[in-house]
Parts: sequence; structure tokens; C-alpha cells
Amino acid sequence: MSIIFDPADRGTSQNTVQGNLAQGGAAQNSAAQKIPASVRNAVELNPNAVQSAGEQGGEQTRSAPTWRYEVNTPEEFQKFVQLSSQGAVIFALYAPHSPSSLQMLEGVQKLVDSAAGSMICAAVDVTKLPEVAQAFGVSGVPAGVAVLAGRPAPIYTGPVSTEDLGDVLSQVLQLAAQYQLPGGFDPVVPEDEMPLPPLHAEAVAALDRGDLEGARTAYRKAITENPGDKEAKLGLEQVELLSRVKDLDMATERAAAAADPMNIDAAFNVADLDLVGGHVEDSYNRLLRLFSAVGPDDKARVRERLVQLFDVVGVSDPRTVKARAALTMALF
Repeated sequence: MSIIFDPADRGTSQNTVQGNLAQGGAAQNSAAQKIPASVRNAVELNPNAVQSAGEQGGEQTRSAPTWRYEVNTPEEFQKFVQLSSQGAVIFALYAPHSPSSLQMLEGVQKLVDSAAGSMICAAVDVTKLPEVAQAFGVSGVPAGVAVLAGRPAPIYTGPVSTEDLGDVLSQVLQLAAQYQLPGGFDPVVPEDEMPLPPLHAEAVAALDRGDLEGARTAYRKAITENPGDKEAKLGLEQVELLSRVKDLDMATERAAAAADPMNIDAAFNVADLDLVGGHVEDSYNRLLRLFSAVGPDDKARVRERLVQLFDVVGVSDPRTVKARAALTMALF
């Protein structure tokens, strides 16, 4: 396999793909030139990277650094096109329903990772961002497009072998070296290793020393400064939960709830204690039963507490999804 780029007019080339994204058209190469045979000083890819990485085991693969970034918005697409002025950006287009495109994406990622920062993999789910496929003139997946200094070139359409993929990506690196685009990209920083914003860090430090009021104050300040800070809102919900249970006795609260199933406060307390103890489904089910049993005046109060607990556990958690569906059914 060989790859063709248009090396001319690099000064204005970054607008090529960006303009086509806005127009929904395909980026075109006008004066193509093949890779000079003399360009042989680029970083060498490891063609065995795909196979060897799989043999090392899942845990080791997940812990290894990666240069695969997810492209979720048109703005992020523009950002990665601009990054191609630093080095090669490999756009790997895929769709979740296409096993071959997922396999190609994995292969691109492994080979890009073996280049250790000389290039990056920009993964695009075309079902969520069809504009990118339109901009590149791609009509199906799997598909890959390399961008150097804003200039795009297709590198595969349909499945290709690991050897061919490694060969074409090596050629991309050779061109990058010719154009003096060495890369030097940083790997993706895992979310659990990203530094916390200052107010979040202040809240966590307060929680570590048992200062619930200090944590509450820090999270509230973060929300005031950024009303869209979902993490701060979640943190505040967790602090409120801990505040509610810190002086409760499980045996006492369970006895009160058993003695009077319509005792909303007792039911809330047991549900909170169950949640803190890891009994998420028990917590949800108790409040769902209560919601169905109480009168119209109290339903809003029970629903509000359920929604608070949903936020604490996480809206995408399967247990939350199930309980939210049950609440929706109970509403009607």
C-alpha cells in the first residue's frame, strides 16, 4: 500500500479539512506527490504491536499509555486537524455496529501507540458525528484518513491486514519527518489521574479529614463559579448523604421503619444507610414501594429523594436505569 499527500501550500492547508466540515463536502488533494524513497529516517512502527499487545493480557494493555483520543464534537474535530501542524493525526472512522471497523480502530490504536507520540489516533464514531465522514468523503466504515499540516489523505477504506496497515502508517511517519512534523504528542491522561480543580481538591481534602461542612462549602463555591459543574453537584449530593447518615443507628432506624411502613423519615434514613452500605437495590426498592404507597402530597418528596440517590450512584449505573424505569412506570 502507498499513500498520497499534497505537500503544496502548507501555509493555508489547515483550512482544507475545516472548510469541508462546514460545507459537508470531501477534502480533495490537488497536486499529489508520492513519498520520496530517500525519506527513511522516521520513527519505525512495530508491525507486531497489534498481536503482542493482545498477548500481554487485558490489564497490562489498559495500564499502558495510549495516544488514542475520542472525537465527539465538531469543535474537537477542528482541534485535531489543527494539531496536524505538529505531527500526523490518524482519523479512524468506525461505527459501534460494525465489528470490522472496531477491529480496524483497535489495530490503528496499537500501531499508533507503538510510535510513542510521533502520531495520534483520533477515533470518530460516525453514527454520532457524521459530519466528519462527509468532510472526508467517506461513505462507509471502516475508514482511515491521515492528516498532515491540515492535508488529508485516505489510508484505508474497508478492512486491511496488520502488515499493510503498519506499512502505510510508516509511510505517514516518513512524510511527517520530511515535512519536519515530528509529533511529540502527549499520551491520553486517564480520568483518575487528571488533577482535580482546586475547589474539588479542597473538598476532597476536607472529606479526608472528616470535615463535611468544609467539603460542602467548597463544592457549593465550585457550583457558584460554574453552575454547569456536574462533578461538583455530585460531590455535594454525596456530602449531603454522608451528613444525613453520620449520626444514625441502623438498628433503630430499621425498627422504626418496620413499625410504620408509612413513616417517610424512617424509610429515608434506612434507604440512605443501605446506599452507604452498598445495598443499592435495597435502597431503591424501599423508596419505590414507599412512592407507590404514599398519597399524592408525599409523592413529590419521595421522588425527589430517589432522584438524589440516582445522582449519587450514577445515572448510567444499571441499577439506577432499572429503578428509574420503575419510577417512571409508577408515575403513570
